[in-house]
Amino acid sequence: MTVLPDDGLSLAAEFPDATHEQWQHLVEGVLRKSGKDVSGAAAEEALSTALEDGLRTRPLFTARDAAPDSGLPGFAPFVRGPRAEGNTVGGWDLRQRHTAVAEGVALADLENGVTSLWLVVGEGGIPVSSLGRVLDGVYLDLAPVALDAGADVEPAARELLRLYEERGVAKEAARGNLGGDPLGHEARTGKASAFAPVAALARLCAEEYPGLRALTVDALPYHEAGGSAAQELGSSLATGVAYLRELTEAGLTVEQACAQLEFRYAATADQFLTIAKLRAARRLWARVTEVCGAPSAQVQHAVTSPVMMTRRDPWVNMLRTTVATLAAGVGGADAVTVLPFDHALGLPDAFARRIARNTSTILIEESHLARVIDPAGGSWYVESLTDELARAGWEFFQRIEQAGGQAAVLRSGQLRQDLADTWEARTGRLAKRREPVTGVSEFPHLAEPPVEREPAPEPRSGGLPRVSRDEAYEALRARSDAHLAATGSRPRIFLAALGPAAAHTARLTFASNLFQAGGIEPVTEGTFEESGAGEVCLCSSDAVYEEQAATVAAGFRSAGASHVFLAGRPGQYTDVDSYVFAGCDAVAVLSATLDRMGVS
Repeated sequence: MTVLPDDGLSLAAEFPDATHEQWQHLVEGVLRKSGKDVSGAAAEEALSTALEDGLRTRPLFTARDAAPDSGLPGFAPFVRGPRAEGNTVGGWDLRQRHTAVAEGVALADLENGVTSLWLVVGEGGIPVSSLGRVLDGVYLDLAPVALDAGADVEPAARELLRLYEERGVAKEAARGNLGGDPLGHEARTGKASAFAPVAALARLCAEEYPGLRALTVDALPYHEAGGSAAQELGSSLATGVAYLRELTEAGLTVEQACAQLEFRYAATADQFLTIAKLRAARRLWARVTEVCGAPSAQVQHAVTSPVMMTRRDPWVNMLRTTVATLAAGVGGADAVTVLPFDHALGLPDAFARRIARNTSTILIEESHLARVIDPAGGSWYVESLTDELARAGWEFFQRIEQAGGQAAVLRSGQLRQDLADTWEARTGRLAKRREPVTGVSEFPHLAEPPVEREPAPEPRSGGLPRVSRDEAYEALRARSDAHLAATGSRPRIFLAALGPAAAHTARLTFASNLFQAGGIEPVTEGTFEESGAGEVCLCSSDAVYEEQAATVAAGFRSAGASHVFLAGRPGQYTDVDSYVFAGCDAVAVLSATLDRMGVS
């Protein structure tokens, strides 16, 4: 009779520990089956994934990948969070964004779980004179308000302060952010603005409104222009340093100046990168403030990424924002804004706002994410990625400082070019579907009716561009939509499945998804002559192609096909016109196909 140990957990005690070398040997065998004859470290490297900023995700992280000590929550360098208790008391601040005047909408959000408001005021948002209407019925001593007013920061701030006084809110009870961000506004619009009014607001907050901050360091303009995580971090640090210089020159102490800043970052569906970015941001800012003589924790507002939001199949955005919100909460953000799933289409409706606010509520109340401080901490992967990203962000920050600071790189065009280079490389991955966009470049649904919304106010523009992952495919789909409106049908391609289902199913599915991504309707039933298509794509296995491709292609040409594709890697099938395969430039293929079909 065998007696288990008292703890009942030592079931593997009699088995020897596996070594790293043994694991690499198993990897070698798997790779050899796929045609890669590599061994040792090279086998492990073959499974690595390249990220932006020169980072790589390896397939296995162990104690050998230990990063610098991340400290304890509430203590410098604040990697594990700015407060000893983390977000365990009540979760993170649920901050809902509003850009238009809508009676009672802000109040309804607050009554249904939102804990603070982010109001875009002035150009591209709510008129300053309408601020009172938007906040009608809102208890301003309970609900923090964060303004985003661009060039209208001074009148917007004064109007909010007037509302506090009019409604009897004590100065020490006011909470929120007046939203001064001259460099962020310049990044958005290309227009420089004076810092003096913002400095005056900062002095006022420091002296009379202890719960208000005057400035936001908004990194979203750099993220939305196509920047990488390290570029977002470096730009935010350079902006923060520029504001510290301005505030101390205006008479604030370093401690007072640091207390006036809140940082805004994008949270994406790449959950580990988002977690690492927020942790790295706190570490880097702690280093900056340490050098300035006033070590302090960074206050963070995370926003689900506008770049990842799609216009087609927008329902998938609910899943993207859920993952991004999870990452923001796990990463330790103080406040999180979940953009509604229809954000890219116009003003969100009541359903979209409800889903957005409930995303955070579910993660806090039902998934219990806030019950543990820094839940990703201690993971060899997360700690390594945090360290590597912090180093890459610091390097980019140093480049900006060496070039004269954030204002200088904005005005010289250097930052624009850096961001454009990063986006160009990413655009290539999107075009080749190496970075898939579900519902757009992967598994599109051509027959789904479009989701329509009331137009939102035109956002501030004139500075850095705003990019979106779906933009190239959206342009193709728009061409298809116009063709549908003009002719009553979409451009079509006939998919010819050769041989048994086992031979053609995978490539038939691949080709169908690819052509639909460009708005081209695949036809798989009936004959080519009945399909209304002018082009054909052959779909099967290499073995079937060897036997039938040339003959079948010639037959389709005789039947009137103007172009014959083959789904598979380019080979010796000279009787076809072109190939579509995993890793091909889908955008280029689809654009050329629409051109041939006369779809403008």
